[in-house]
Amino acid sequence: MGELRAEPARGEDGGEFVPGTAELLYERRGPIALLTFNRPAARNAMTWAMYEGLYAACEHVDADERVRVLVLRGAGDKAFVAGTDISQFEAFTTAEDALGYERAIERYVGRLEAVQKPTLALIQGYCVGGGAVLAVACDLRLASPDAQFGVPVARTLGNTLSAANVARLMALLGDARTKELLFTARLLDAAEARAAGIYSEVVPAAELEARGLALAAQIAANAPLTLRSIKEAVRRVRAHGRLEEADDLILLCYLSGDFREGVRAFLEKRPPWWQGR
Repeated sequence: MGELRAEPARGEDGGEFVPGTAELLYERRGPIALLTFNRPAARNAMTWAMYEGLYAACEHVDADERVRVLVLRGAGDKAFVAGTDISQFEAFTTAEDALGYERAIERYVGRLEAVQKPTLALIQGYCVGGGAVLAVACDLRLASPDAQFGVPVARTLGNTLSAANVARLMALLGDARTKELLFTARLLDAAEARAAGIYSEVVPAAELEARGLALAAQIAANAPLTLRSIKEAVRRVRAHGRLEEADDLILLCYLSGDFREGVRAFLEKRPPWWQGR
């Protein structure tokens, strides 16, 4: 992975991009952006500042043409993200507290899901509650053998998931398995989650980052507009049950300089040079 040299993550003004809180870390290694949830003492439980930093990072990744893949991970070896910081719920008393919270969470999760570039979650330890929702909003997930996945709110807090987040779980697990997971409030170990289709791979903890970066590099080497069109097609099918309109996705690729470059490179028997345009 020597070619993935860490570089400053530049913002649109030319300065270094900073998520706005020390509890999130952002760096760019060539075409790969890495966002680290950095509260290991709290199992990386999300604060509002972390959610806002995540939103800002997603905005930056979409705007930075150098970034081809976004990788999310948790600091330490205990958790990816162990949900939202529960102390933030103590003041909840009104309907607006509850509805406002779910609207805010959907803003952040929806923004992650809408990133135009492939996203990959590297999961070690607990990936529960809001952490599970963030992982599901990513395109792909890799896990270590100690990973624990679930949304145990029926056993812990007595709150619920929004319909949007139930739908995200259903897209991965199906109706019956989603109900079973949420009704029992249990956590899936890595093998069961892999069998259920949540994880693409389960790899030893010591190899998780290297394998994740290798997979990200493999994806990043491919045509960016092709990746974007496939991701958007999947999103539309899931949202509407079928893909009714996709002419814009076809034209995005076929009328691009990248397509012309791909044809030339194929005929000239050389690797293409993708620019995402």
